[in-house]
Amino acid sequence: MAKLNIVLYEPEIPSNTGNIGRTCVATGTRLHLIEPLGFRLNEKSIKRAGMDYWDDLDVTRYIDYQDFLEKNPGAKIYMASTKAPQTYTEVQYEEDAYIMFGKESGGIPEEILLENQETAIRIPMMNDIRSLNLSNSVAIVLYEALRQHNFDHMQLGGHLTKYEWK
Repeated sequence: MAKLNIVLYEPEIPSNTGNIGRTCVATGTRLHLIEPLGFRLNEKSIKRAGMDYWDDLDVTRYIDYQDFLEKNPGAKIYMASTKAPQTYTEVQYEEDAYIMFGKESGGIPEEILLENQETAIRIPMMNDIRSLNLSNSVAIVLYEALRQHNFDHMQLGGHLTKYEWK
């Protein structure tokens, strides 16, 4: 069973982190937060965006990037960045892959990207667009990784409340 990991490097906007937390709960994905955070985790905007799912979130905090690396030795980390040389669909995500996204104002530092060049990935977009919203980017890449694993632990069919599908 795929147990993917989303890593947020120094996130700054609480509503993005709340939305990402909700996506992680909905997909059975772990969330890793690398400090410093641009907000407090008890802020209303996180709870509002994550709704009542935040208490069900598998989340771990780290004091910095080095702490994250030390506590996750050998982790294969895909670095999502607008500066990356390959697209997010060109890689094969392992069942326990870590997918890192940088802070909203600056992304992942270039020295970290250089150290992880072979796993640096990007979402294609028009040349004159700086970047997509962080929570949208996480959803796009995460669902590709889940698709590659056939959504193996997720409900694939929906149900109507008043009717039945024909």
